[in-house]
Amino acid sequence: MRLLVTALLLITSIQVQALALGPDDFAAAKRLSCVLAQDSLGYLSEDDYAALTDEVLEEYDATDGDVIYAKALGYFDGLMFGIPEQDAAGIQSRLRSFVDSHACAQVTRVSFTL
Repeated sequence: MRLLVTALLLITSIQVQALALGPDDFAAAKRLSCVLAQDSLGYLSEDDYAALTDEVLEEYDATDGDVIYAKALGYFDGLMFGIPEQDAAGIQSRLRSFVDSHACAQVTRVSFTL
């Protein structure tokens, strides 16, 4: 029993550490959310998406990369908060506004057409 409790505490400790992001990690998550938004708008080819995602996550190991990707998905999901799923124009407008914002200024290497 004591061993089980110790193992659970250790696992919980590792998970909490994995979810703690520093400033560089937050910046990477923000950049990745911009890539996700561009992809959702159809601005990126499959190769462009892979290249930009790899560029953002290249300095992270798989576990840290997963945490950053999860944070980016959460941020992306937050962008859509309050917009009904059926409101395609509203979704497109919100995504375009985000992609065109200062927050996504670093992720501009891919040229796209509207």
